[in-house]
Amino acid sequence: MKGLLRYLRYDWPLHLVLLLTNWLPDNVFFLRLRGKLVKPFLGTCGHTLNIGRNVTFHNPMLVHLGNLVHISYGCLIMATDHIWINDEVMFGPYCVLVSGNHTRKLGSYRFGDAELMPINIGIGAWLGAHVTVAAGSQVGRGSLIAAGAVVVGEIPDNAMAGGVPARVIKSLEE
Repeated sequence: MKGLLRYLRYDWPLHLVLLLTNWLPDNVFFLRLRGKLVKPFLGTCGHTLNIGRNVTFHNPMLVHLGNLVHISYGCLIMATDHIWINDEVMFGPYCVLVSGNHTRKLGSYRFGDAELMPINIGIGAWLGAHVTVAAGSQVGRGSLIAAGAVVVGEIPDNAMAGGVPARVIKSLEE
């Protein structure tokens, strides 16, 4: 029963809002409108949320967004554990955040237990297009993650990171 209430309160209305607004273009007005309509279905959300078209949330009540967050076209946020996205974070198109991993049981991943670990994206971070952030990862404040990178651990503050797995390329100290 608890699961059904969660679907009725968060998941289904959010998916309906996203479905009904996906035909609107990704300009400033509609990005913000989509953000305002999505905001009530998230765990917590600050002001000025921009959401692009074809963004997908799983378990939106476990997603916590700060102020001035921008999520571009086609991103997937799969929150099997909490996902914390702090203020002024920007996501390029097709970013994927997944806060759970599969484990093996009897030689197969199909029936293994889920391994849940939160994700934390620091203030002012920028994740380029097609970045994947795995469960338990942390991206430091002011960091830049290069397009196509896979974050599987901790990226320090003010760092540029890229690659698979993502490694620090250089410091971005001002």
